[in-house]
Amino acid sequence: MTIYTATVRWQRQGAAFTDGRYSRAHDWRFDGGAVVPASSSPQVVRLPYSDPAGVDPEEAMVAALSSCHLLFFLGYAAADGWLVDRYDDDARGVMATDARGKTWLAEVLLRPRVVFAGDRPPDDAVVDALHHRAHDDCYIANSVRSAVRTEGRWTWQR
Repeated sequence: MTIYTATVRWQRQGAAFTDGRYSRAHDWRFDGGAVVPASSSPQVVRLPYSDPAGVDPEEAMVAALSSCHLLFFLGYAAADGWLVDRYDDDARGVMATDARGKTWLAEVLLRPRVVFAGDRPPDDAVVDALHHRAHDDCYIANSVRSAVRTEGRWTWQR
């Protein structure tokens, strides 16, 4: 079993707090030393109580799914001998309300654009298989009930 940790730190900055008029800005701290400014989404908690410069939990979940898919995709492509020059993903998450009236991240759409190089280009079936394997093995995708779809595009350059 592997354990992952993160420290989430928030501190009241003189606001009354109980009136709901306090900053939701906080930090995420990770074991490697990275500190990420975070906040509630301005779509959830209005300004100035949210910090739009901070990463909100909904964005973080979309990014985690995208990043996990990327890492598995690159690993499988390398192991299969495909040369990848670039991988960009403009992922997006869609919030919805479920049958119980609870808001949730109902769907995440990954839209990777992969640029291959080398002596030979892969075909669509190869790239589709790489995406399928990446999705099937992604730890984060296997941990959520949201639908995670991939609509990838790829190109090849000599």
